[in-house]
Amino acid sequence: MTVTPLYAGLLALWFVILGMRVIHQRRHSKVSLGDGGNPMLQRAIRGHANFAEYVPLTVLLLGILELSRFSPSVLHGLGATLLVGRLLHGYALSFTAHFRFGRAAGAALTFLVLIVAGVLCLYQALLAIT
Repeated sequence: MTVTPLYAGLLALWFVILGMRVIHQRRHSKVSLGDGGNPMLQRAIRGHANFAEYVPLTVLLLGILELSRFSPSVLHGLGATLLVGRLLHGYALSFTAHFRFGRAAGAALTFLVLIVAGVLCLYQALLAIT
């Protein structure tokens, strides 16, 4: 496997940055648990959590497709789209309060990759059955 580890590694680094943003906001607002009603801390927490909610399953699907010997070009397309989507969404949610395009586009790209990868996994399964 070469494609999935590339995007998993890049996404892991972004996940760490999002986590560090939460830590920074916690220190800045002096809140150790919860969000203390601080809107920027709430945004940082949700940006980090949203990543954790969507990326693992999507990367797993990419890995399954790669192990099924799916086209590397398709896998790179999916991986790059996911990466761009998560960068847009994470930046918009965790680092700004007014970058609505980034949040909407990032969510749309993430869902697109999740749907396409899910359908391709179903296709692979149906091929194996027949």
